[in-house]
Amino acid sequence: MSNQDYSVFDPNLKVQPDRTIFPGENIEVWYNRQLCIHAAECGRGLKEVFNAKKDPWIDPDKANADQVAKVVMRCPTGALNFKRTDGGPQEPIPESNTVVVSPDGPFYMRGEIIIQDAAGKEESVQTRLALCRCGASANKPYCDGAHEKAGFRDAGPVNSDGGGNLEQGGPLRVTALKDGPLQCSGAFTMRAASGRDALQGTSAYLCRCGGSANKPFCDGAHAIIGFRDNNPESIRN
Repeated sequence: MSNQDYSVFDPNLKVQPDRTIFPGENIEVWYNRQLCIHAAECGRGLKEVFNAKKDPWIDPDKANADQVAKVVMRCPTGALNFKRTDGGPQEPIPESNTVVVSPDGPFYMRGEIIIQDAAGKEESVQTRLALCRCGASANKPYCDGAHEKAGFRDAGPVNSDGGGNLEQGGPLRVTALKDGPLQCSGAFTMRAASGRDALQGTSAYLCRCGGSANKPFCDGAHAIIGFRDNNPESIRN
């Protein structure tokens, strides 16, 4: 999508450091370009609203607010969010938390997801996120699409058959441990790339350096390969 300052095209747009707000009569659409990996779910869903060939590229008034909200919630990375200004429903928090291991790509998370830094400071609360698992992102712990350029390869299997009844509810806290894995605490279901619900639990350490021989789980490889949070080139397949 365009990286221009949209306010030069429409003075009603609100450009902030972390997002651009595209106002409409009944709904606002918020765009955080740092989280966008161009999955293009928005354009496929409502090309009359989301058109990368136009500036500004989002026009919420080209469809009704219910349609716009539905398509925004298809965005897998949380780059798009919305605020209803007509009294309509805001985005609901999913009843359960899921972690999907995508083939050759990031962890896609949905639910009540709280991202924390290594010190435990909450950075954001989201319902949709894509987190890097290749080690190459320049926006760790978030995916920025670097896995494609880096040639990251992992089909996304999960060597687990965890099942049973899992008590749902409550947030999933994801802590990006310094130069280490993603620590997940809270009830969640992990889904393999095949679509199989492979694990239900309340704790896991997930590889984000790209070097684990037991992907998607951490096996300590980050220490061996010298993975660093601030080094986008620290990738191992």
